Amino acid sequence: MKTKELITITEEFVKKILESDGSGHDWWHIHRVRNLALRIAVEEGADLFVVELAALLHDLDDWKLVGVNSGGNNSRKWLAKCGVDPQITLKVCEVIKGVSFKGANVSTATTDLECKVVQDADRLDAMGAIGIARTFAYGGSRGRGIYDPGIPPVLHNSFEEYQKSNAPTINHFYEKLLLLKDQMQTPLGKVYAEQRHQFMLKYLDQFYAEWYGNDL
Repeated sequence: MKTKELITITEEFVKKILESDGSGHDWWHIHRVRNLALRIAVEEGADLFVVELAALLHDLDDWKLVGVNSGGNNSRKWLAKCGVDPQITLKVCEVIKGVSFKGANVSTATTDLECKVVQDADRLDAMGAIGIARTFAYGGSRGRGIYDPGIPPVLHNSFEEYQKSNAPTINHFYEKLLLLKDQMQTPLGKVYAEQRHQFMLKYLDQFYAEWYGNDL
């Protein structure tokens, strides 16, 4: 199968699975991450084919959507079905495995260039205006409250702790979103992250001003 054909049918496959998602992990999230990842990949000289496939498939095995026991099987099965070279399949699945945030005090730094690229792109989509919208969409989909001053944020020390968290959505800013700027691994990712980070800080200032009635 030609590269362009594989990308096209993979788009259609992922879109069909995620187009009705209401948790912020829908097709348009994939679309944005793919575009950002390719932009960063060009700057970094990364393998564009591996990056694009990994970006398109990265949420098919996300524990938040399919549970913790997927182990990359959904992506692997799709690539095998399409007759992708086993070495490419292995590479793509390894990239996907390294993308996910696993807790404030759990390092996900990598030396793999393609993984750095896709990881940065995915995390950028968790920041800024779109990141804020996605955070509240996810919280609402899980029945989480917006904010509770009596429940402080927790910087999780393990992936297991992070998975079990059911804290209000505002806590997620401190438990993940505001930490992402300093976890970017590519120069372009760092540029984007700084701008989006500052926007989130401004949003939180306004949120608290309105919450406590100090916005006038």
